[in-house]
Amino acid sequence: MANMKTNTKRQSLGTGRRKHSVARVRLIKGSGKVIVNKQPLEEYFHDGFLQLTVNQPMKLLNLVSFDIFVSVAGGGLTGQAGAIRHGIARALVKEDESFKAELKKAGFLTRDSRMKERKKYGLKKARRAPQFSKR
Repeated sequence: MANMKTNTKRQSLGTGRRKHSVARVRLIKGSGKVIVNKQPLEEYFHDGFLQLTVNQPMKLLNLVSFDIFVSVAGGGLTGQAGAIRHGIARALVKEDESFKAELKKAGFLTRDSRMKERKKYGLKKARRAPQFSKR
């Protein structure tokens, strides 16, 4: 064990979830780059709104001193962006507990629990019943 390398860079981990998306986030002190599934943020999320969603916790706290590495899977792009935002917020709280009040007030630490409702038997979809006719 004496010859094992020690990790000199401190990192904070956070897991974010939304709908069917799960994001594992690593924060490391750095220049402010965001890598999602081994691609730059702008390449993975072409839509500017989704890029803004991902960067909301960092903008709220005026932080640019962290490199963010994300592995995200499941769901669609909007759900993935929400999961990444949730994971970044959780990792920031692990990094510095003083961020918690501001992130909680903005709603970034609350997991969005809305899920797709399951289909019920006898119905066409979750709530859509077959058309009714008296004859």
